[in-house]
Amino acid sequence: MGLLVNGTWQDKWYDTDSNDGEFKRENAQLRHWITQDGSAGPTGKAGFKAEKNRYHLYVSLACPWAHRTLIFRQLKNLTDYISVSVVSPDMLEHGWEFDTSNHSTGDSLFGYDYLHQVYTRHQADYSGRVTVPLLWDKKQNCIVSNESADIIRMLNSAFNPLTGNSDDYCPADIQPQIDKINELVYHNINNGVYRCGFATSQQAYQDAYAQLFSAMDKVETILSNNRYLTGELLTEADWRLFTTLIRFDAVYHGHFKCNKQRLEDYPNLAGFTRELYQWPGVAGSVDFYHIKRHYYFSHTMINPSQIVPVGPDIDYQAAHQRNSK
Repeated sequence: MGLLVNGTWQDKWYDTDSNDGEFKRENAQLRHWITQDGSAGPTGKAGFKAEKNRYHLYVSLACPWAHRTLIFRQLKNLTDYISVSVVSPDMLEHGWEFDTSNHSTGDSLFGYDYLHQVYTRHQADYSGRVTVPLLWDKKQNCIVSNESADIIRMLNSAFNPLTGNSDDYCPADIQPQIDKINELVYHNINNGVYRCGFATSQQAYQDAYAQLFSAMDKVETILSNNRYLTGELLTEADWRLFTTLIRFDAVYHGHFKCNKQRLEDYPNLAGFTRELYQWPGVAGSVDFYHIKRHYYFSHTMINPSQIVPVGPDIDYQAAHQRNSK
């Protein structure tokens, strides 16, 4: 995971030494919004109107943040409206790559070799991490957003008049409740697994580990009483949790040392994960080759042998037992 400094690529890992060994994720810099009429969204500038074939998503099938956007693209019937390029699972000295010999679609817009070239096309002297998802505007030749939380909210509503899909995963009347659960899940679970895995001191790891499993216990309790995180309605909060849970036993439990319990040891979380995996169109967005290959092969500071595990063997199509909640 490198970065650009004034438009020049540098193969540089996160600096945890200045934070007592704690991994601190940097905030996304590019946060404009697609809206139905092109007016400005909560952040950024105006000028990004929802239009068919105007926007393009750059994603990794390994990345839980990018996975959110692929799920919403599917749920909201946007596959014919927003095109996609998939990077290779390997993220090495040049960061995310478009290597078509290694399970990438290639860069269908510009034919670039590396994702950092898309960032410098947007801004020649760009400085910052080169991350997915990345939402590109073909008309203005620029990046709309590289913040997954914003992108899924755009996809939730901006294209509704075009697609006729009015399914709402963030209803206004329960948005405060959604935001509250998102805060718990983001800091302690979504990012919590990375805080465990990327920690470079024992104390930083143990602190993140304790916070992760405290939050896992909390959501397990919530799901013992409710079908979904906010009640009976499936919302973005559930999908944001799902993309971490589906990777938990395959990657985070072992590779990131999140090994107090497996996901399979939480009956409600495990059933919840199966139900969402079985949701129409979702299973096709889950690629365990990409997931395991990326983490175990790319993170040589954690796994220098680059050996990718064969297991675990988990049947996500098994009965989820959530209908009674």
